[in-house]
Amino acid sequence: MPILRRNGVSATVLVQAAPSEAETRYLFDLARAHPFVAGVIGWVEFEDPLVEHRIADLIKAGGGILKGLRPMIQDIVDPEWVSRPELDTAFEAMCRHDLVFDALVRPIHLPALRVRLQRHAHLRAVLDHAAKPEIKTGGLNRWAGEMEAIARESQVYCKLSGLLTEAGSAQAPKDIEPYVEQVFACFGPDRILWGSDWPVLNAVGEYSDWLRISREMIERFAKGALYDVLARNAMRVYGLKVAGA
Repeated sequence: MPILRRNGVSATVLVQAAPSEAETRYLFDLARAHPFVAGVIGWVEFEDPLVEHRIADLIKAGGGILKGLRPMIQDIVDPEWVSRPELDTAFEAMCRHDLVFDALVRPIHLPALRVRLQRHAHLRAVLDHAAKPEIKTGGLNRWAGEMEAIARESQVYCKLSGLLTEAGSAQAPKDIEPYVEQVFACFGPDRILWGSDWPVLNAVGEYSDWLRISREMIERFAKGALYDVLARNAMRVYGLKVAGA
């Protein structure tokens, strides 16, 4: 997830792609090797009885690099998984350590996610990929209602990313326009942060296409908020220190 200065990319946050602590530790190594990496969103087994210790160990291993955790909820069969009481220990540990919860969900998971966020009022959270609306099948209305509810009932941020991937094409930005409009209507420019969805994005288009389309739509739906969405909001929610940003 790049953090963009007015004159280009100045930093990025690496986000986990595999349900593995080993991958998270590998991302720590990349961050140490490349100063432009400002933070890592990692993974831990939320259902492990020793999850508190696992989180503490990752924080120690990261040496300040770990900014949040992301269970891969989109791949979990149970749509209620995120609201299970046995996960309370993991979320309470995240609150104590001031880690951000990145919610990789689909629309079917949003009701349970609302329950989780209401249970932990102090949990900082980011809704990844605008909850992956079903753009190919025209799933706007139900998704829009759920997004309005979760934005109203919690302080969750929303990541403006992944929409071209869900649409299946970078050649028809009009297909994603009503979804982008709804995101801005629900969350406002202060609770939206931009993401690249790279390298998954490569299946449908180019990074430069998505950045150009994003800039145009941000200016359309939140004129004057370009820098907030492209940089400032991410720095605030993840607690990033980015030189020159």
